[in-house]
Amino acid sequence: MPAPLLNLADVPLLPRPADWAPPPAIAQRIAMRAGRIGSTLGLTHLGCSLVAVPPGRQAFPFHSHRHNDELFVVLAGTGELRHGRRRHPLREGDVVGCPAGGPETAHAITNTGSTELRYLAFSSQHTPEICDYPDSGKTGWFDARPGTTPGDAPQTDHVLVRNGQVVDYWDGE
Repeated sequence: MPAPLLNLADVPLLPRPADWAPPPAIAQRIAMRAGRIGSTLGLTHLGCSLVAVPPGRQAFPFHSHRHNDELFVVLAGTGELRHGRRRHPLREGDVVGCPAGGPETAHAITNTGSTELRYLAFSSQHTPEICDYPDSGKTGWFDARPGTTPGDAPQTDHVLVRNGQVVDYWDGE
């Protein structure tokens, strides 16, 4: 059983795995490093990651979750939350709630500052999950299974579709 605590300074921040990395043109806009916290602590129903976003970049494509709530706690830096049709400035100490839903709950966090933006990302872990990507018109189905040891990334089967055609995760982003 893993230890029940860790210090954020000890969480290694890693880039996306190669099979989830954006193509170079998209990587100019979307980039992040993340460290798994929830799975490292042995949690299976609550996800938590430390996310670091370089200046001028967005962590993930604009998306919504149909079955999972997300909560973000800004630890350092400044940014912008795009949530539905609105945009909100972010700064250290802000807490953001993104409930499960449709396009009206779609969200993305962008670093608008000159230093790294760091935040904790919490999520319920209902699987399978359906995500909508309003900017690119895609819908994704994701089925995740826990990694084999604490801290391992979940093993995820997924398919993304636009207008009845299977597309790549990064297509249209």
